[in-house]
Amino acid sequence: MSNNLRWHDGDIPFESRCRLLGQRPVTVWFTGLSGAGKSTLAFALERRLLNDGRVAFVLDGDNIRHGLCADLDFSSAARRENIRRVAEVAKLFNQAGFICICSLISPFLQDREMARSIIGVDRFFEVYVSTPLLECERRDVKGLYAKARAGVLSNFTGVDMPYEIPRFSDCQVDTSGTSVDSSVDLIVAGLAQWL
Repeated sequence: MSNNLRWHDGDIPFESRCRLLGQRPVTVWFTGLSGAGKSTLAFALERRLLNDGRVAFVLDGDNIRHGLCADLDFSSAARRENIRRVAEVAKLFNQAGFICICSLISPFLQDREMARSIIGVDRFFEVYVSTPLLECERRDVKGLYAKARAGVLSNFTGVDMPYEIPRFSDCQVDTSGTSVDSSVDLIVAGLAQWL
């Protein structure tokens, strides 16, 4: 970092933002395999929160790669940078008083811990979407598992790149046996201290 840079604090106290918005900011970080249901749950949670008068926004992994992270591939180093960038944006959303919902495979424990440290442990709520690989592959919504199995797509989590299961998550849902609404109920219950 350059010595010529300086952080500028705004004139609006953080607590004033929280009072104005009627919420405490948090980042809800969805992690799990491709096809597990992360994006579906993230957008359903956003809808539920907005319907309840909360201010929330989804940073979806695919959407982020259309702009902010369009220059990154899917190597381990690029995935780490992808997560770092998203975590920094989520932190800014939280500083503005918003609830930020991040939906990324984020396959490595170390990278998720980095995201937690950037955002802050007191504002990081990890949701492990534990849908089994066989179910994710059966769904194969984007046809990515088929491409990975055929050798057309490399560095694909669950096929030729590992997924490290969280040692601890704030919430765990398996969309193969739980409806979207029931999953969101469970997540919202876990977020009670912020809402």
